[in-house]
Amino acid sequence: MRLKLKAGLFYVRDRATLLLIGFFMSNQKQQKPTLTGQRFKTRKRDEKERFDPAQFQESIVQGLNQSGTDLEAVAKFLDSSGAKLDYRRYAETLFDILVAGGMLAPGGTLADDVTRTEFCLFTAQEDLETMQAYAQVFNKLIRRYKYLEKGFEEEIKKLLLFLKGFTESERNKLAMLTGILLANGNISASILSSLFNENLVKEGVSAAFAVKLFKSWISEKDISSVAVSLRKVGMDNRMMELFPANKRSCDHFSKYFTDAGLKELSDFARNQQSIGARKELQKELQEQMSRGESFKEIIAYVREEMKKSDISEQTMIGIVWTSVMSSVEWNKKEELVTEQAIKHLKQYSPLLKAFTSQGLSELTLLLKIQEYCYDNIHFMKAFQKIVVLLYKADVLSEEAVLKWYSEAHLAKGKSVFLEQMKKFVEWLKNAEEESESSEEEEAD
Repeated sequence: MRLKLKAGLFYVRDRATLLLIGFFMSNQKQQKPTLTGQRFKTRKRDEKERFDPAQFQESIVQGLNQSGTDLEAVAKFLDSSGAKLDYRRYAETLFDILVAGGMLAPGGTLADDVTRTEFCLFTAQEDLETMQAYAQVFNKLIRRYKYLEKGFEEEIKKLLLFLKGFTESERNKLAMLTGILLANGNISASILSSLFNENLVKEGVSAAFAVKLFKSWISEKDISSVAVSLRKVGMDNRMMELFPANKRSCDHFSKYFTDAGLKELSDFARNQQSIGARKELQKELQEQMSRGESFKEIIAYVREEMKKSDISEQTMIGIVWTSVMSSVEWNKKEELVTEQAIKHLKQYSPLLKAFTSQGLSELTLLLKIQEYCYDNIHFMKAFQKIVVLLYKADVLSEEAVLKWYSEAHLAKGKSVFLEQMKKFVEWLKNAEEESESSEEEEAD
């Protein structure tokens, strides 16, 4: 091949070589990117079935009508339909139909222009067994489609706000179902906040609904389980809000639910109020101590509160002890904290003495001291010195100390504290024997 260069251009004499050069140059050009893949056309009929709310409702209603009152068949239908119908988008519609038979308009009435079914919660028999069966349907559905959990809880909240739009029988069924769902952990007790709606409370709907709800909840579990669930979401101190402001008292709450056959709920509410009162009392006590008020004033205030809130001396000595120990910032060094504690408790012994007039109160204080020293590691070696101090200050009697040592102590730190108290207890026993011997001699 012979090439000649003339005026910046190449000349090629061989035609085959020219074609070869042209091939290589064309392959060196950048190729433009192209979209690959296949576009599928979605038929309008399929889109409507999947994303049209009216079509979705028709599909659910048709399936429920075919299943009838066979709730096992209903559960299977709902399970299989989740693969074809968009439960995620139409969760509210789905739950409206299962509960009320059709889509609900604001206020709780059924929308007029939609297909309905006669096979739903509101048309079922009004008894606990039937409601338990319906609860299983919801439970299976939500276990199968976990993403429905939040939507279901929101649905229950909404239904509670719509209570005035339902009949008494419908409200009763919904209340029983809700109680069962709460007992099974399908929904959180936070949904009860919907019952505090002013209009529902004012007309007594909330309280009446709560009676049915708590009866079914307690029948499934017990009051302890109910209490734990309520405390977990901060509802334990809000139960009075089921009543109007002028009836929001522990006495009214207690009478209402006791008369309705829910004494355990009444007792729970009374206990919660008592706990709240104790916390407030402890807070006020600490503030009085920090202000340096006299023991005379503090004792008078505490006795008045005991009378007002019906608090026993045994309960009160626990509150006083906690307040006394919370009113100072303790040294972190074990060798210094004992000396600090003795000095502090010597100062406050008159206050402790005022609320240990009974043997049971003294024993309660000893148990509180044991618990405190065990829970606060720096106080482990201070237990014996604290007890001896309070014995010398006439806060604790030898009878109380001996009873604590022999049988009434807690398991917390038992071996450590009993060992610390061994010599002092022996001394007390010897002193008691000498005293008895002396009395016998005098009698002779």
